[in-house]
Amino acid sequence: MRAFFTIGLLILSNVFMTLAWYGHLKFKELKWFENAGLITIILISWGLALFEYCFQVPANKIGFEGNGGPFTLMQLKVIQEVITLIIFVIFSMLFFKNETFRWNHAVGFCFLVLAVYFIFKK
Repeated sequence: MRAFFTIGLLILSNVFMTLAWYGHLKFKELKWFENAGLITIILISWGLALFEYCFQVPANKIGFEGNGGPFTLMQLKVIQEVITLIIFVIFSMLFFKNETFRWNHAVGFCFLVLAVYFIFKK
């Protein structure tokens, strides 16, 4: 159960991380942000990143085997990277319609999945 809880928290964390890191690129399309300066955008992104940490830190604490969780540190990191990639691809396809998902992106994604396999291999 700790594994599912950890992965769920990592997914939520990565949604906020992606919004904080890349969501501001769409702000100019929103009326209230069309004249926002860089400092305003940074502060908004920091506010979003706070929620990222509110999910990321407990996910790592719950999931780490040193705290009774099911994952090693390396496994946690690789899981987080794969989740990040999945969330980013979904985000970019939904909000940045001009971006294309090409074959080389798919190959890179497959290599990350292979990384998960090798990290979890005993």
